[in-house]
Amino acid sequence: MITPAPDQAILGAFWRVLAGSGWHGLTLRAVAAEAGLPLAELRRHFATPLHILAAHQRAVDAAVLEGTIEDLGSTPRDRLFDVLMRRLDALQPDRAGVVRLLRDLPRAPLLALWFAPRNASSMAWMLEAAGLDAAGPRGLLRVQGLVGVWLAALRAWEKDESEDLSATMAALDRALDQADRAARWFGMAPREAAAEAEPVAETDPESADEVI
Repeated sequence: MITPAPDQAILGAFWRVLAGSGWHGLTLRAVAAEAGLPLAELRRHFATPLHILAAHQRAVDAAVLEGTIEDLGSTPRDRLFDVLMRRLDALQPDRAGVVRLLRDLPRAPLLALWFAPRNASSMAWMLEAAGLDAAGPRGLLRVQGLVGVWLAALRAWEKDESEDLSATMAALDRALDQADRAARWFGMAPREAAAEAEPVAETDPESADEVI
């Protein structure tokens, strides 16, 4: 009897194969061989390469959510920075394959379309991890804004080979700053962030009765 291989082993094999062959050259036979599994066993776990990609995305989401510690003393921006950097940390073990996929995406428009709603779903979870509402019309706008921030961070990470990912952190900082300015412009900033940005007006004692 064949002992089922953990999904994680298959995911690792998938990225190693993709790093070498690219998206267009990837085959499930190669993934099965890299994972040390019969092809039929791989089929029991995943039906297509897209199912493997979806499982990896869910695993990354879960890794970020499981590592989230509620910090009410930090700002929404700081929490988003932490969440997205931890998301990039979760991608680091499979960096070669992920970078190869990012470089293949411009030549795989259907795959890019497939990713779009899944990226939005992941960013909704990242907002929730940062303590920000991702529901309703305002939440949907926040999700779309965070997708843009995430893509900017990914582009920087793709080129950043430093150990401390300093260039990536700088790019993420800039993207969050731009998103924050846009949110304030459209009145979308979280209440706690807006409160920090707006100084408390001093009350004129003579007009206190009118205010009350």
